[in-house]
Amino acid sequence: MALPAIDVVDLFPDERAGLLEVLESLTAEDWELPTVCPDWSVKDIALHLLGDEIGMISNWRDGHRNPHFADGLDISSWDGLLTAIDRQNALWVGAMRRMSAPLLIQVLRITSGELVTTLKTIDPNQLSGPVDWAGPEPAPTWMQFAREYTEYWIHQQQIRDATGRPGLTDRRRLHPVLDAFARAIPHALRNTTAPTGTAVRLVITGEAGGTWTAIRDDRWELLPEHPTAATTVTMDQDIAWRLFTKGIRPDDFRDRVTIDGDPTLAEPILQMVTILA
Repeated sequence: MALPAIDVVDLFPDERAGLLEVLESLTAEDWELPTVCPDWSVKDIALHLLGDEIGMISNWRDGHRNPHFADGLDISSWDGLLTAIDRQNALWVGAMRRMSAPLLIQVLRITSGELVTTLKTIDPNQLSGPVDWAGPEPAPTWMQFAREYTEYWIHQQQIRDATGRPGLTDRRRLHPVLDAFARAIPHALRNTTAPTGTAVRLVITGEAGGTWTAIRDDRWELLPEHPTAATTVTMDQDIAWRLFTKGIRPDDFRDRVTIDGDPTLAEPILQMVTILA
């Protein structure tokens, strides 16, 4: 039995409200603080989030995509795709730095409301493009939305970290992020050889945590439950989201991760990355 869909559409209003609330609380100095994103300030991350919302609305509501996204690049390759994403992000943030913080908040209020309205009109079960970090196959739209929710949550958390604000780490808002990240486990294990029936389990502790188990058959697949596992990787929720989004390096936290079983089966999970840029 496959894992259930991740329903995040009703979480966007709360997450967007949290972002606007924290942005409105920032001082002029806060806006310029550095973040974990290289060369990006707090304001730069907020500008990037505005670009994400405009892209989402333009795509899902209007059927529009950036016609110059792939100019001169082969985005069928992993490196080409990453380069295209990084270039688009850098061009957007660089151009939008002329926007004032008050105007940015004002525009985000408009785009956030329109984004929520747009998502509610889309069939979450229709097939769409791949979520590349979870695999190359077409993915249902709900997974696309879950990916976007994780990005919004992560960037808001990075703003909160940089400015000393508490995070949105309750189960309702963080568990869907961790659940979406766990859907990358089979793809992370794709080159790992193991006998049929081998199980690898990820346990994330904390209020928002959970357990996910990948089983080896013709390929690795996630199942809701399995009685045993050849390897179990256990970490807390704060380590998990930072690890899978390159916020920390594996060598920086290994003393806070428990591996029971074959460590070669654990390593692909520890190296798993659930962002593209």
